[in-house]
Amino acid sequence: MALEWVVLGYAAGAEAIMVLLLTLPGLDGLRKGLVAVTRNLLKPFLSVVPFCLFLLMDIYWKYETRPKCEGESCTPSEHLRHQKSIMKSQRNALLIVAALVFYWLLYSVTHLVVRIEQLNQRVERLKSRE
Repeated sequence: MALEWVVLGYAAGAEAIMVLLLTLPGLDGLRKGLVAVTRNLLKPFLSVVPFCLFLLMDIYWKYETRPKCEGESCTPSEHLRHQKSIMKSQRNALLIVAALVFYWLLYSVTHLVVRIEQLNQRVERLKSRE
């Protein structure tokens, strides 16, 4: 199960790096290549969405089937294990949200950069006509 979280973490990291590179000023020479690479990676990265939904259902199932540790019915070690399990679930849910938000940001930023390039080309054509 840990491999799934590692894969999701790497995907979220790659998305974050691509968003950062697309939005950094001063990388105009690299921007065309970055946009081309990012546009080609958007479809494969779309698989992050159903993967995140699957992992979210896994967290929910584990939460529903988790044995309850309340009152004096459990030992301190069981209580600690229960608390660690809750913390891991919260961390994993945060990772899911981060991966989905970074995908949405990457899609939006890529779309905006492409649109800006198209508008700049249109302005250049209108200037050259005059």
